[in-house]
Amino acid sequence: MIETDRTAFADALGAIFAENHLPMPSEAQAEAFYRLTEHLLAENERYNLTAITDLPGILLRHYADSVCCAQYIPEGVTLLDVGCGAGFPTLPLAIMRPDLRITAMDATKKRVDYVAGCASLLDLPHVSAICGRAEDLARGELREAFDCVTARAVAELRILAELCIPFARMGGVFLSMKAKSANEELAAAQAGIGTLGARLTSREDFSLTGNGETLDRVALLFTKTRQTPPTYPRPYARMKKKPL
Repeated sequence: MIETDRTAFADALGAIFAENHLPMPSEAQAEAFYRLTEHLLAENERYNLTAITDLPGILLRHYADSVCCAQYIPEGVTLLDVGCGAGFPTLPLAIMRPDLRITAMDATKKRVDYVAGCASLLDLPHVSAICGRAEDLARGELREAFDCVTARAVAELRILAELCIPFARMGGVFLSMKAKSANEELAAAQAGIGTLGARLTSREDFSLTGNGETLDRVALLFTKTRQTPPTYPRPYARMKKKPL
């Protein structure tokens, strides 16, 4: 249960977004975030969706940290969120960017069901959710089908790139949000990303702040310049044993 009323919640949400120069949520969007928080905390008792259960942590680490990537996503595109987990960044993006057509993907059915249930509860018809492993689904009709592919806290970049880039269409982008490990991960992944048919086209370093906390972030955008060879993605065990 949220230990504050709707007005205080909307004020706290607006303060975090303003502090981080994010688009201010409308009254309807603030209400959607309130209902999402209420539902997340209630369902978390059953499904253990997140370890972050205090309101300041949710506002900064789930909502602001998800919405900050919206500035890198063009208007009206199709977006695939690989390893959507408890719906981040899928659900905050869907609330703030109704122009996006978002597909949330996860290998765990309870998480997919949770995200689909949230989309229904919050009346987000532009969100769909599918269950399956990325390395399997990338070999079907979803291969090279999305304008933008993103993932949050899923895997190290060499593995993440192999999971995500096959889903991006030609000219589409793979958006990876990383912390300070980005330099080492990017250096190790550059050759493999080229093998997968993409190249780094933009990098931005920034910080999110709130409640005395600072989160260092790096936004990496990779553009798909040619088709991913059919041998990729490989089985996950092979990716882990011998990353590109």
